[in-house]
Amino acid sequence: MDKSTASSTPKAKRRHGKVFKRVTIGLAVLLVVLGGIWCYKNRHALYYWWHGEVVVDRSKYPIVGIDISSHNGDIDFYRVKNDDYSFVIIKASEGVDFQDNRFTSNYNRAKANDLKVGAYHYFIMNSDGINQAKNFIEAVGWRKLDLPLIIDIEEDDRLNKNVRDDIAIKNLDAMIDNLLSRGFKVMIYTNGNGYKKYVKDRQRLINVGLWLCSFQDPEKINDTPHQLQQYSKHGRVKGINGDVDLNVFNGNEKEWEKWLSNAEPLPVDTTTTNKKEDIDYEISN
Repeated sequence: MDKSTASSTPKAKRRHGKVFKRVTIGLAVLLVVLGGIWCYKNRHALYYWWHGEVVVDRSKYPIVGIDISSHNGDIDFYRVKNDDYSFVIIKASEGVDFQDNRFTSNYNRAKANDLKVGAYHYFIMNSDGINQAKNFIEAVGWRKLDLPLIIDIEEDDRLNKNVRDDIAIKNLDAMIDNLLSRGFKVMIYTNGNGYKKYVKDRQRLINVGLWLCSFQDPEKINDTPHQLQQYSKHGRVKGINGDVDLNVFNGNEKEWEKWLSNAEPLPVDTTTTNKKEDIDYEISN
């Protein structure tokens, strides 16, 4: 064997080996970068895929939001907004006398970060509906909301167990009628069973919106007319510690804007908001 050939072959192999190594490392780095970019853009879908949760197709349902209460602690709404969420629904009150102690601060900071804001009242089925309406109005006060006043109906919760349906419906109707009579727009939050029991086929609720709790793909819900859907109780959103409820608007951006233009409840008159004589105190039997 020629000496020059014998001596250059190992060098050539080493040189080719180094080039191959550099190319391999470069491709690996490129794949990591591209994978990181893809994972970031699809972070919500990946999270729910990993946890077995609903994956919302954002190309079809681009408007997503959260619902919160004092239990969610201190929230960085700037980060929530920049995590691509459009609206927040905040607990304002419960029953006839409880008002969430973080409602005001949550409202102010959500508004300051240009999020659309709604408020909800946790409905106690065996408590007078008129006084619950009063409590809700007082809690919301003069604040401008973008979504209707929402009544949260959860029949399976410990506070609402063993209440007769006729009593629950009587108090619910009293609360809704009181709010509607004052010019407010109203929406009900409930699950599929609650919808069938308290909402479906009730003509008096024809102008009341629906926020449906259903942990399934929005595209599969075609038998219940609704505007909003709560699709997860285990969401992870930047700016919030721990799990948070996730929601989606049942439509596209154009439909969202159209709905918002008709959804805003009338603001409460600040001169009468907290006057007892402004509310009908008659207790239903």
